[in-house]
Amino acid sequence: MGGTSLGACASTKYVDEQIAAVNSRIDGVDAKANDAIQRADAAGSAAQAAAGEARTANQRLDQLTQRVDGLEQRAMQMQQTKKPRN
Repeated sequence: MGGTSLGACASTKYVDEQIAAVNSRIDGVDAKANDAIQRADAAGSAAQAAAGEARTANQRLDQLTQRVDGLEQRAMQMQQTKKPRN
């Protein structure tokens, strides 16, 4: 048995081909991961911008609410001081 050659040994070329295939897959996954990270960053930036716009809209709404409340109070005061018609 000492003189028999083992046929299961892989050639250097075969191993290099397999490593190249795996490296190609890794590069593809890495590219997809980088794309996903960029999209997530863009989504985060858009969410922050939307939150800022929502805060601004809420501030404007609060200002308008105060103005409407003031106008309602003035209207009620005018009705109370209005002289009844006879």
